[in-house]
This record gives sequence, C-alpha cells and structure tokens, in this order.
Amino acid sequence: MTIVPRAVSRSGALRHEALFYRDDDDYVTGVRTFVEAGLASAEPVLVVVPEPRHEALRRAVEAIAVPRHAVEVPREAGDGDKPEVRYVDMATAGRNPGWIIPGILHAFLAEHPTTRVRIVVEPIWPGRAAVAYPRCVQHEALVNLALGDEPASILCPYDAVALNADVIADAASTHPVLIRAGVPQGSAGYGSPEAVVDAFNRPLSEPPLTPSTLLFDRAGMAGMRALVAALAGEAGLAPDRVADLRLATNEIATNAVVHGGEPAVLRVWAEPTGMVCEVIGTSVLTNRLAGLLPAAPTSEQGRGLLLVNHLCDLVHVHTTDESTTVRLHMNW
Repeated sequence: MTIVPRAVSRSGALRHEALFYRDDDDYVTGVRTFVEAGLASAEPVLVVVPEPRHEALRRAVEAIAVPRHAVEVPREAGDGDKPEVRYVDMATAGRNPGWIIPGILHAFLAEHPTTRVRIVVEPIWPGRAAVAYPRCVQHEALVNLALGDEPASILCPYDAVALNADVIADAASTHPVLIRAGVPQGSAGYGSPEAVVDAFNRPLSEPPLTPSTLLFDRAGMAGMRALVAALAGEAGLAPDRVADLRLATNEIATNAVVHGGEPAVLRVWAEPTGMVCEVIGTSVLTNRLAGLLPAAPTSEQGRGLLLVNHLCDLVHVHTTDESTTVRLHMNW
C-alpha cells in the first residue's frame, strides 16, 4: 500500500454533487453528461460504480465526440485518441467505505497533480449491505472536509426510486448540489459535515452470539494476537485473511493501550459474512478524518488506522465521552 500525499500545484475547489436518477436511462444520461464535460475540458475521469453498470457506461462514453484539444492528456492503453476514462468496481474497491477517500479519491488526485479531475462515485446503491450504510453516509460527509480544497468534481448517483426517503434525505444533507432530471440546484438540506458525521456516531449493535472476550494490556499483546489468529483460523477464515485481521486488530489494540488506560477489551465472533474483531479502549478518538488522509512521508504517526481501512472489509468506529470502540469486519 502506497498512498502519497497530494501536492496541489494549482488552486481548485471541490464540487460535490448528487445525481438522483429514476431509471437506467436517467442514470446513463446523467453520468454521460458529467463525463462529457470533463473530457471536453481535458480532465482525467474516474468512474467508480458497481461493475454491472460498467458496460452501459462504457458504450455511452465511447459515443462521446472529444474535442481535439482534449487528447493531450494521459490516457489508458487502448483508448485511442480519447482522454483517460478509468472504471473501477465500487463493490470491490470500495467495499469498506473508509477506504474510498484515501485509496480511491486521493490516489487518483495524486496521479494528476497538475490538472482538475472528474470522478463518478456511487457508494450507496440498492443491494449495498445495510451494515455499511452509516459509514457510507459518514464517507459522503467527510468528502467535503477531506477534499474541500481539491480541484475535483465528484458526482454521486443515487437511485431515487429504489432507495428509501431517508437515504435520499441523507444524500441531500451531504451534497451541496443536487441534480434531478439534468437540472442542478443547491441542496436546501445540506448540513455541516461535522454534524452529519456526529449524527451517525451511533452505538454498535450487539453481536448475534456471545463473543470470545479478552482483557489485555501492553504485556498481553502477544496473547491477544494469538487469540485472534486462533479463533479466525478455527472459524475457517483463509490464512492470508487471518494474517490481515491479526495485523489490523494489533494496530487498533496498540492504539488502545498506548493512548488509553489499561486494560483494553477485545471481543471476537463469527457472523455469516465473516469474522469480526472489536477493540474497546478508554482513549477518545476526536479526529473525524483519522485513517482517511495520507500520512506525510516524514510523519511517524497517522498510518495505523489508514492501514486498517486498507486491510478490512468494513471498519466501524464509535466514540463516547469516555471510550472508543473499533469494530473490524473481515469477510470469508
């Protein structure tokens, strides 16, 4: 994993829009219009949506006539004279909402340090696991904080028919601009990103079964790691995934005992989708962007939660005035 902090070489400001589409044609038209505007301005384009959408979007984009001035930019092999349009499967690359900002958005910005970029990002769609939804809403709000000064235009499609009214209202609260039937307008429901993030800082549900529990301190870290590996291996998690879960849990556990009082609490259990490890410590995480921004090359801190977001399929963080709970999901 290499995430390089972006050195912005010219001024720019984020434009963060929600596209409310009602059917497939509306979806393709809205995305195509957004991409076409980027290609006309020689802006590299990244499309991060569920893979079943890729074919229709590729066909629509291939039909776009690109002005000659727009071809003198980096382009993907096989794209001929068209500026770069890259497609990424959100269901895979963005399965952990906490990895979208550092691993997808910041990474694409870092590849293009001298030009504005244009990105389609669909973090919430019908069929997305409900357990990830709070983190997805927090992600959308945090985009406005993490990338607010970046030269980027970001379009987030939302299915206005299949998604319920609460989801659409949450989208309006996290996007300054809304697009309906091709018409952009300011969002009357747009709220403070900090307030939205805090509103979704909700207590986590209790495990479906009684978890294995361990109190540990700094001297007990080796035993903690061994327990995670043993329980995950016995449950059938693949060896490489066991190693990733052990490493991720160790990062969170280390923070818990170094920055909080000892002991901390480890809970481990299996769910139908995979293994879950939870660490509860007495330190309070106050940085809303922790684990979402690349660490400076000279910094000795700021990489632990970033690594955890890279390794895990879902990461929940819940804070109170007295504690921080971090729950790690590793799928089978």
